[in-house]
Amino acid sequence: MSGTGGAPLPLGVLLLSGGHERAHYALVLATGAAAIGRPAILFATNAGCRLLLRPTPADLLADPREAALAARGVAGIGALIEAAGELGVRRIACEAGLRAEGLAEAPLAEGVEVAGVVTFLGAVGAGQIVAL
Repeated sequence: MSGTGGAPLPLGVLLLSGGHERAHYALVLATGAAAIGRPAILFATNAGCRLLLRPTPADLLADPREAALAARGVAGIGALIEAAGELGVRRIACEAGLRAEGLAEAPLAEGVEVAGVVTFLGAVGAGQIVAL
């Protein structure tokens, strides 16, 4: 999907859930878009904010699906978080979502911004939004 002048339109990934499957696939979508040169914005809110904590919550990394993914040659959350940083995925933790989950004072991963939905929507512009 291209915008004016052929520049690719951004992909916005809205992560609402703190569960492993949704967090994993939010990272798959964001890193996949970035890997093909499409700007990607990962906006986490409510329980989804947990994905952007430092360190990544142990329950996400220790989920049995992580071992199954690794055994099948599929990148897990740890590898995808690293790839997201390397590929320039813009990661935003929702300010209201952090407060709603009692995480307002929790440390966030390096490079994670704290902003609201208006910032997310502005960053995506005419691009697409996928909600998980």
